[in-house]
Amino acid sequence: MQQELPSRPRPSLMLGPEPKHLAPDDEDDALVFLRQALRHATEHLNEPEDEETRKAAVEELRVWALDQPHLNARTDEWSLTCFLRGCKYKQDRARKKMTNYYEIRSKVPEWFHQRDPTLPSLLDLLKLGVFLPLLRKDEEGRTVVLIRAVIHDPYKHKLSDVFKIGKMLVDLLLETDEIISIYGVFAVIDLSGVSLGHALQLTPPVIKKAVHAWQDCYPVRTRSMDFINAPIYVNVVLNIFRKFMNDKLKRRVHVHGKSLNSLHKVVSPSILPEEYGGTCGTLQELRDYWLEQAVSKRLWFLENEKHKADFGNTANPD
Repeated sequence: MQQELPSRPRPSLMLGPEPKHLAPDDEDDALVFLRQALRHATEHLNEPEDEETRKAAVEELRVWALDQPHLNARTDEWSLTCFLRGCKYKQDRARKKMTNYYEIRSKVPEWFHQRDPTLPSLLDLLKLGVFLPLLRKDEEGRTVVLIRAVIHDPYKHKLSDVFKIGKMLVDLLLETDEIISIYGVFAVIDLSGVSLGHALQLTPPVIKKAVHAWQDCYPVRTRSMDFINAPIYVNVVLNIFRKFMNDKLKRRVHVHGKSLNSLHKVVSPSILPEEYGGTCGTLQELRDYWLEQAVSKRLWFLENEKHKADFGNTANPD
């Protein structure tokens, strides 16, 4: 008889009809994979093995969140669990990250408001594929995200909309894929085709906001940031990024130049699309998949916009 999974607040798509986020190829393997992930959460993220203790930690964070009405935070078990895992179940860190997350959603409206994926400006970027999570995990269970940072036309597309699409899809992953909250993200940033127009869009204030969002707001760990097809002057730009990074994130930045062989040493070709020397489908298939996913979740994106800090309601901001 197959052993049941431990009770956990799993999102509906995790083992549902579309197991494309999973590394395994069938549901039995997926169950094994999930058991391994939950064991990893216990051993490396301090997630209590005892269900009663784990739920008590979630409830403690929920009580705190309800006492911060100005945050308008989500208080469902799944959302709170993501923040606890992202902070290794340290309540003070989880509270700080939640505060940052809901405050940035209010303070940076150009990234977090009007998140309707059917808007022409956003639909165009989804079709371009500026932000493409791969459909298979890497060998460490991490979600590899292909960020085609300069595929857009800087004279047509707003950089704020490029960031908006990225944040929308990360939020969608957090909602639908339990594994990302445990193993984190491996970002592959493709700079092929970078131009002066792209560089002019990326001002120091924008870079500062981007780094703040990655390392201080989102409840998902950035395990590695690997730049490919980078121009020789890339370190001039990266030094600005590093200025706002903590030491841990600085150590996770790597530059591969234009060598796919170098990339393949850290990301297996078996999970990459053909255009990146891989054997796992094509870029067009990835674009089509995430376009469909985003558009199908339109109502969820619109409903989720209400979860942002209200600075006019600070009855108990501590």
